[in-house]
Amino acid sequence: MKVEFSAFPRAFSGNLAVFVAADKQLSASAQAVDKTVDGAVARGIGASRFSGAKGQSLTLLGQSGGVVRLTLLGVGKARELDARAAEALGGILAADANAAGQKAVAVAVDAVKGSRLTPGQIAARIALGAQLRNYRFDKYKTKDKPEQKHSLEQITIFVAGPAEARRVHERLAPTIDAVFFARDLVSEPANVLYPAEFARRARDLGKLGVKVEILGEAEMKKLGMNTLLGVGQGSERESQLLVMRWMNGPKNQKPVALIGKGVCFDTGGISLKPAGGMEDMKWDMGGAGAVTGAMRLLAGRKARVNVVGVCALVENMPDGNAQRPGDVVKSMSGQTVEVINTDAEGRLILCDAMWYAQEKYKPQAMVELSTLTGAIIVALGHERAGLFSNNTALSNKLRAAGAGIGEKLWRMPLGPKYDKLIDSDIADMKNVGSGRDGGSITAAQFLQRFVQDGVAWAHIDIAGVAWSSKGDSTTPKGATAYGVRLLDAWIAETYER
Repeated sequence: MKVEFSAFPRAFSGNLAVFVAADKQLSASAQAVDKTVDGAVARGIGASRFSGAKGQSLTLLGQSGGVVRLTLLGVGKARELDARAAEALGGILAADANAAGQKAVAVAVDAVKGSRLTPGQIAARIALGAQLRNYRFDKYKTKDKPEQKHSLEQITIFVAGPAEARRVHERLAPTIDAVFFARDLVSEPANVLYPAEFARRARDLGKLGVKVEILGEAEMKKLGMNTLLGVGQGSERESQLLVMRWMNGPKNQKPVALIGKGVCFDTGGISLKPAGGMEDMKWDMGGAGAVTGAMRLLAGRKARVNVVGVCALVENMPDGNAQRPGDVVKSMSGQTVEVINTDAEGRLILCDAMWYAQEKYKPQAMVELSTLTGAIIVALGHERAGLFSNNTALSNKLRAAGAGIGEKLWRMPLGPKYDKLIDSDIADMKNVGSGRDGGSITAAQFLQRFVQDGVAWAHIDIAGVAWSSKGDSTTPKGATAYGVRLLDAWIAETYER
């Protein structure tokens, strides 16, 4: 979709969107249009429930004076119009344009007195939101009718001082590339995107300056990564460890480690999942997708920071050689694990990936993302990801970063009594707790046993937010790329100031 920033024209025409603030307060552009149509805008508002509240929209058709279709965008109270709200306006506009079959739409961005954003910043964020919402994964569609496809091809944003809007939007452009890259990874079917193919696509980050290394099964075996290898031993596809390095910070700065779960397809293994809904398990690599997308974003904007991304890539399949319930495996750390349930595989691959990152790169902080447990969906639904951490400062910074870009986190508890639930009679630990209670917590307790002393660590369970069945203002139905912007914002605010 093409984006153009322009100064205000002498007269508006075509498909136009304008602002309306809380309590039906028309913006300057809305007032101008209202005058050309003899008060029809005010009358249209009066005949509806539209009040200008944040996130509302109203479309008025058949206008005269050059404007054919007028969309009113509710900006709410001035203090509510932050970056996230401005992006949502763009998303609403894009969804509305596609629903109406519009190829081009314009929006008039007037100054909103009381907002912390300049008109140029608002304009850039509207463009970003529209572009994010306009994403569609349709590469395998061959028979879509024209009305089923996205129609929006261009958005023109009228704003005083368009040069500022262009500068801000240019800085935001890497976000679009990274989010789309992650969404594409998560959306691909498992027969197309298996561990080696995921790794191959990640190699493209080398064009941006990311150093990419791929470890195969033989190399992982030498390192003692038996918990990771055990998960993939039932698959014909070879497991991979993807290592990405973006070292553009001070030479004496310890890196930040980002760890991603990359189960490219999860049948549950011998502990086979029910057939219903198993097709969704193509996105059980959402954590790895987010980490890879975040590395792309950091490189795309030339972040002044040292970051290492490590993704464990496997398939969990039933086979004569598959791992069995009751097996005992030794992790890279030397700790042993009794595998009670082969469908609790994510923590088995992550513990080796985490240990590898700590041993080789000595990170100052380590954040891991994974679609780890259905239990977190029971606890938090699809509104927030679960956050577990051994460090309150790290936890608070992640939560603040997430709140700023609309990727919400809720901190969950950890503790000795939860930890005791994963003690094993024959090994150092078992991979699930006793019974179903606190399933997301015992999974986090398992991972915490692989965090070395002095490392600030956070585990983010994104099982409820990696995929959307409905979509929202800036995310269509499907892969969300949750975590890409969260990680980038956290790194920018913590390590680049």
